[in-house]
Amino acid sequence: MDLAFTPEEQAFREEVRTWVHAHLPADIAHKVHNALELTREDHQRWAKILGAKGWLGFGWPKEFGGPGWTAIQKHLFEEECALAGAPRVIPFGPVMVAPVIMAFGNAEQQQRFLPGIASGEVWWSQGYSEPGSGSDLASVKTRAERQGNKYIVNGQKTWTTLGQYGEWIFCLVRTSNEGKPQTGISFLLIDMKSPGVTVRPIIMLDGGHEVNEVFFDNVEVPVENLIGEENKGWTYAKHLLSHERTNIADINRSKRELERLKRIAKREGVWEDSRFRDEIAKLEVDVVALEMMVLRVLSAEKSGKNSLDIAGLLKIRGSEIQQRYSELMMLAAGPFALPLIREAMEAGWQGDAAAGALGGFPGGEVGNAPLASAYFNLRKTTIYGGSNEVQRNIVAQVVLG
Repeated sequence: MDLAFTPEEQAFREEVRTWVHAHLPADIAHKVHNALELTREDHQRWAKILGAKGWLGFGWPKEFGGPGWTAIQKHLFEEECALAGAPRVIPFGPVMVAPVIMAFGNAEQQQRFLPGIASGEVWWSQGYSEPGSGSDLASVKTRAERQGNKYIVNGQKTWTTLGQYGEWIFCLVRTSNEGKPQTGISFLLIDMKSPGVTVRPIIMLDGGHEVNEVFFDNVEVPVENLIGEENKGWTYAKHLLSHERTNIADINRSKRELERLKRIAKREGVWEDSRFRDEIAKLEVDVVALEMMVLRVLSAEKSGKNSLDIAGLLKIRGSEIQQRYSELMMLAAGPFALPLIREAMEAGWQGDAAAGALGGFPGGEVGNAPLASAYFNLRKTTIYGGSNEVQRNIVAQVVLG
């Protein structure tokens, strides 16, 4: 196992770093570095910049219009984007559904859907979880009945992240009740502008609108929107989830947020507390260990060996690290990390650096106001994508035998 980057890989890193710093809008980077809320336009602006360069589908092979990068190049690209303050690529299109379309879709589907994903023009959503079907995804009940050349879809999806922006949604739907639950699931692509599709917001504790419920009431979906074979969707779902759980580990964001934690600790006067620095040091050790785990997978791929089947481990450790750094940021800021008043934030008061100039008031520092929101929001990371308890059982079965 060789974890050292080659001169060619280091040169690639420099190329990416130079390009990102030249093209990433400064206002977006400011928001990311201070955990301020990103709008749909912010996400789309960066996605289209990457798309114009041919880098939004950074994990795609050349035959489908991607850069054809190695696993290590993809890792370096993500790291440089994260450290520069670029928004995380919204994964539902380029990272999740696109590989499924490439692997299991037909040529017509690939020509129809991939260009809009690669350019950043089309916003995709994920339709997996349902009430009562989260970690137990095989129990989905949303039904698709075939009638001639179309499916009639009825049911509900929930926790649909940024579904209010969605133009298309990929869904697991039940097309058969025969045999095991997994054998009756199909993978369907649905236009969210179709009659009968309703998106309802789920407003979070801080007043934010990130997740949604999506209802399907006799929605007509052309049969040509079925990916692969009917009742084989569970196979395609597992292919997608391997991408999702590795993505959830998000080591590069953790490295960026670790540095942000250090800045907050110094700014708020707790850096000199040796006990607090010990907590930061323990977190940094965990971040480095997670990065080594990621690099082990990349090293195996680079040498042509079978990649280690540890997507579950990456998800478990990555999600726990995200929760820990958000907790330490809260502790560092103390009472100034109290939950934000969303109306004041939107009016430009909380998070406004000018407030800090009023007699040196430290709580007016940019980035303090959203800390509680981030802390509460990241409680979800050990639940979504398959809860960590379920993931530990999977790891025990697959890795330990």
